[in-house]
Amino acid sequence: MLGILVIATALTALIVLAYRGMSLLLLAPAIAVLAVLFAEGGPLLGSYTQVFMQATGGFIIRYFPLFLLGAVFGKLMESSGSARVLADGIIRSLGPQRAVLAVVLSCAVMTYGGVSLFVVAFAVWPIAAALFREANLPKVLIPATIALGAFTFTMTALPGTPAIQNAIPMPYFGTTPFAAPGLGILTGVMMLALGWAWLEYRAKALGPGYGAQDDTVATQAQRNTPSLFVAATPLVLVLVLNIIFTFIVIPWLDTDYLADPAFGATDIGALRGIWSIIAALTLACLVLVAMNWGRLAQNLGRTLDQGAQDSLQPIFNTASLVGFGAVIASLGAFGLIRDWVVTVGGDNPLISLAVGTSLLAGMTGSASGGMSIALATLGDTYLQMGNAAGIAPDLLHRVTAVATGGLDALPHNGAVITLLTICGLTHREAYKDIAVVAVVIPVAALCVLVALGTIFGSF
Repeated sequence: MLGILVIATALTALIVLAYRGMSLLLLAPAIAVLAVLFAEGGPLLGSYTQVFMQATGGFIIRYFPLFLLGAVFGKLMESSGSARVLADGIIRSLGPQRAVLAVVLSCAVMTYGGVSLFVVAFAVWPIAAALFREANLPKVLIPATIALGAFTFTMTALPGTPAIQNAIPMPYFGTTPFAAPGLGILTGVMMLALGWAWLEYRAKALGPGYGAQDDTVATQAQRNTPSLFVAATPLVLVLVLNIIFTFIVIPWLDTDYLADPAFGATDIGALRGIWSIIAALTLACLVLVAMNWGRLAQNLGRTLDQGAQDSLQPIFNTASLVGFGAVIASLGAFGLIRDWVVTVGGDNPLISLAVGTSLLAGMTGSASGGMSIALATLGDTYLQMGNAAGIAPDLLHRVTAVATGGLDALPHNGAVITLLTICGLTHREAYKDIAVVAVVIPVAALCVLVALGTIFGSF
């Protein structure tokens, strides 16, 4: 019981101190080592260098290309003006009478195309503010509207999304980004429909009136902006190329050499999904630069450098959470927690997988961090349980991805804090609606996904 109490205290401390703004690069290893000390009095340096750093480094080795290319792609979209053009085009085409839906769809298009949700928030906020003011809608709903489009269905549910949350399960289950496409689409539509309905209801309940008029929003069009076609082409390419590489190009390649220990003694099943996203993002970046050469050439080097720099903090923060999870998992008391989690749901491993992943995502305030901890410690167990129960790995993949996208958006989540800062609002003013669209509704959608998967299997 002492060990379980130490684990609970360590997770609570991580949440509270991260909420207060302390760096995860310092918090995660410090709290992990303290947990070892108080739980078992074990080897502190050994736990740090041989457990924490090994897990942290392993995550960086496996996923750094995805973080790097995603950040560079997002920065190129921002610097070329493509992100702003896309947001403005979608919002203006639907008009102020559909302001909420316009903002949601503009965020969804960009995040589904591979643009970082942080870039999306910065790009959409000025236009959303102008549109909400024009439509006389409450400003306090803007953060939840952006969160619905950027933090929910395009991040975890829709098949083919290049989000890291959709990539992490692939090597564990041998799946692709398009795992369980039918169930993913149904789950995503449920999140979108219910979230939109809630925001429209809240807009009517709050009544007309934008609110504070003291924010300055730059809504003027950027000079020499690309056309809507040029802005949208790279996003479409990410999805199309992802499909082509996943199902045509990579299966056609001779990859028998991967069995050689020099290449990790693996097979293409564990790498196909990651390779597909790397190839798709790389080619999309090249096309984006070529189509916007006149807009990017002068500062291309600076843009690429900034994109590369932007990838470092997210991956190191997430990797630190993975290292923290590895240390916690090495404690004897964690075995009791693991044994309890796998029994949740009885003979249905989907319930156990959903509960365990959701709890870890909530504890860490990170969808990718919580997922990585869950799969690093229980991935093989769930795969074996799924095989024994006749559950397709594709379904395990989709349940895992969707399960990370609910409790991760609790108040201490970094993206939530950043979004509120961008919008100039506080948790007290705007978090209630974020909680409904990014926590409550995704959790409800997860329950429906598990129920449908249990009854009909993967489709």
